Amino acid sequence: MLDYHLHLWPHSESSTWFRLDQIAAYCEEAARHGVRELALTEHANRFVQVRDVVGPWWLRQGHEPTSSVMAQYWDFHARSSLDAYVELAQRAKDEGLPVKIGLEVDYHRGQMDELSALYADYPFDVLIGSVHWLDAWAFDDIDNPISMGEWTRRDVARCWDEYARAIEELAATGAVDVLAHPDLIKVAGFVPAAPQEYWARLSEAARAGGLAVECSSAGWAKPVGEQYPAEGLLDLFVAAGVAFTTASDAHRLDKVSARVEELADLLEARGVRELASFDARVRSMVPLRSA
Repeated sequence: MLDYHLHLWPHSESSTWFRLDQIAAYCEEAARHGVRELALTEHANRFVQVRDVVGPWWLRQGHEPTSSVMAQYWDFHARSSLDAYVELAQRAKDEGLPVKIGLEVDYHRGQMDELSALYADYPFDVLIGSVHWLDAWAFDDIDNPISMGEWTRRDVARCWDEYARAIEELAATGAVDVLAHPDLIKVAGFVPAAPQEYWARLSEAARAGGLAVECSSAGWAKPVGEQYPAEGLLDLFVAAGVAFTTASDAHRLDKVSARVEELADLLEARGVRELASFDARVRSMVPLRSA
């Protein structure tokens, strides 16, 4: 099995990167769960190089309450060096640890060509794509009362429609290889009565973009209380012939490769026998379970 979504910086940490022994500990923990390959995919919004490209984009979005929250978020997070991160990941790889050099790429409407040019300067094995905000609203910031309050103010179906549009646009850019937590919009537990039309759009976006999709355990720890993707959406991805990775979206050691066997069971029950692996952004297929 694979774990293609791991972060080196917990949410509560300073901007100082960890050490090689942290990555080694991640690999050891993953191996306990039968995982043979890890992708280090830190959030792109941690890095000053990304901030320099996108600028204070939230100022163009309106809605002052969420814009101010976003400004504070970027001020806190975007303080680290992408060069230092990649150098650490490369060192781990050179030391023989079973890691891939990756990045979790945020969708910035109208700026993906510039960001792709930036990312092309680094030896990434895999780029996973995420939509974490609609305009300047970080809809998955469930610990922030302003962000969470928007869920009670906004129409849920419209939120899902806007999210699906963003995923469609991201998938069409060719900027990423994998869709991370593809139905993240459900994270706070707000789901329309009939989500199938949005699921169909997410599935078609992945198929048309030639992207693999995460099957992630992270959603089990969120208010929604289910894996990404929901089983109905998972069925659509399988029917569309989309490839999968498995992922834990872990920010700390005790979450690395969490419940990966359950993810494998979900996939195997639907006839999935292989997972997508990446080297230098070229996909190959490997067995779902180790021999």
